[in-house]
Amino acid sequence: MIQLEDNFDDIIGKTLRGTGMADGILSFLTGVETDVIEKLKGGDFDEAAVRAIAPSLGLDGNTLVERANGSWRPEVVELEGLKQFNTLFDDDPEDPMTVNSYLVWDPQTKEAALFDTGANAADSLAAVSELGLDLKFLFLTHTHIDHIIDRDKVTAAYPNAAVYVNGMEPVDGATRFASGDSFSVGTLRVSTRLTWGHSPAGTTYVVHGLGRPVAIVGDAIFAQSMGGGVVSYHDALATNRGEIFTLEDQTVICPGHGPMTSVGEEKAHNPFYPEFK
Repeated sequence: MIQLEDNFDDIIGKTLRGTGMADGILSFLTGVETDVIEKLKGGDFDEAAVRAIAPSLGLDGNTLVERANGSWRPEVVELEGLKQFNTLFDDDPEDPMTVNSYLVWDPQTKEAALFDTGANAADSLAAVSELGLDLKFLFLTHTHIDHIIDRDKVTAAYPNAAVYVNGMEPVDGATRFASGDSFSVGTLRVSTRLTWGHSPAGTTYVVHGLGRPVAIVGDAIFAQSMGGGVVSYHDALATNRGEIFTLEDQTVICPGHGPMTSVGEEKAHNPFYPEFK
């Protein structure tokens, strides 16, 4: 079972870094002592303190407490034409890091696309062969190394597969596209949406034609969290709101880390988006 990417303290830390709010200012606004805030950032859970600071950080207190208690996880997704691969990128025993890639295919024509490579593309490439698929594309959600590190293995195995990346975040050997461009994978339609802020041009690929809509979002959204606003925290929040949360509630969200989830579940359980609660 794939664990959720972030704990409550990760969410608090991402928000503090993204907003640039100092602990002393947060203490002044909420009455929570700075030493308590420091303990929260270190993972020492204090429910009353979490509920007190959440509104000043723009977070939903109920779902932040829910994350701290580990009392929710998304429903398991089983969808013909979609397969998730979770691979180990950093084997630090105290803080291991895994990263996802996704194989999408048209069950009728067997044409397929791989979205990101993960840390090791061996299993995804084996699945292409085992399922008798014709790999036409490798789409990159963004160019952080954990998501594209095994690109050479994919292109060596399938040299005719086209590699695509958003033109505002180029990488050697990949064809650039513009946000809003669309592609066809057999009878499936893949549209592109700019969900930047974690990276300069993070892209969400929305797949139509399977049993449910599918959004492959990279590090824009995680189950009950989101990617850090490395480039712009506020734009990461805004583009997620405008480009992901406007999709149908049943849309499957395929994040770069952690388990799959859905738009409806994230509206109900993601602390970063209190307006949907």
